[in-house]
Amino acid sequence: MIAAEWHVALPYDPDILATGLKAVFCGMNPAISADTSGHSFSAPSNRFWKVLYLAGFTDVQLEPKEAYRLLAYRFGITAVVTRPTRRGIEVSTGEFRTARPHFEERIRGFAPRSIAFLGKRALSAMLRRHDLDWGRQPRSIGDVPTWVLPNPSGLNRGFSLDALVSIYTAFRVEIDDMR
Repeated sequence: MIAAEWHVALPYDPDILATGLKAVFCGMNPAISADTSGHSFSAPSNRFWKVLYLAGFTDVQLEPKEAYRLLAYRFGITAVVTRPTRRGIEVSTGEFRTARPHFEERIRGFAPRSIAFLGKRALSAMLRRHDLDWGRQPRSIGDVPTWVLPNPSGLNRGFSLDALVSIYTAFRVEIDDMR
């Protein structure tokens, strides 16, 4: 009898978290491409990994399959809503609001030094505010200082690669000064 090798595919988990992190990058929800590949920010047009490298968060450009290596740099990844969609617009305002208590509990548990929302939509829905500016926010989430950075998705045509790198670099410098 030949022994069969079994492989059980685990569901995709958008969380790459640990305690003691400098920052957690927070997306609205996983993309279908992340759910399919099992790796965050894995769509070929997504600029997340390139921006992190060019902005000085990492000393090499990580591949989506190496996302866990962010922990060694003291950064993490999460999403407000865990349901994957083709486009973030498929997540309703109500879904973000419903997810908030569990999300804040998770953030409090890991207690990062800061959290950066990638885009305004999820935080705007959770805070019930539509006047958010880019950068540090006057209100925190989960008792953690909170920023809003532009979403690095390739669908976000409002920000060039250079603009994203500049904004993310400013965030990195600011959190480095938070010691």
